[in-house]
Amino acid sequence: MLLARVFAVAPLALVILALSGCSSWGCTDTTAERGKAGVRVQVVNTHGQPLGVTAAVVDWRLEPHPQVPSEGDRVHFRFRFDGADEYSGPAVDACAVDEERVALGCQTVYSSQAFGPADDPRTGDDWLAVEHPEQVAGVLLIPNDQSYYGRTCERDIKDGGGMHPPEPPSRGEQL
Repeated sequence: MLLARVFAVAPLALVILALSGCSSWGCTDTTAERGKAGVRVQVVNTHGQPLGVTAAVVDWRLEPHPQVPSEGDRVHFRFRFDGADEYSGPAVDACAVDEERVALGCQTVYSSQAFGPADDPRTGDDWLAVEHPEQVAGVLLIPNDQSYYGRTCERDIKDGGGMHPPEPPSRGEQL
């Protein structure tokens, strides 16, 4: 008799747990495919859809950073975001690369960095530290929007999961 009651109540208990979000069966994290890096890119969301924003490297040069000149040359680059506003715009990874498009150093730049008192208020600048500055042949941008990552299943089993942007490139990775 007790066994019959357990079997009668068990499905109901499982339904309640699943509906309350206490079940891990439905949470899945996926990573978007990294887009093709370029000097000028159309920024895309995690599903590969264009956001209506173009990011571009305006120019770059090797020079010592003014705050730490003793550390030698770094890659000083200017970038531009067209189609973004200064509060809710996207972010992309910028990478210094060698002649074979191998990443020498990368970091994320935000469209909000490209707004302000400058000759062109949609242009910003940043610095990349690389181990061998003499190998730098250019700066490329990766089109995947990095501005929102969202919660992972590991951090929030109930409300996490879904599509996430790709990880930033590592040094030595070919773009």
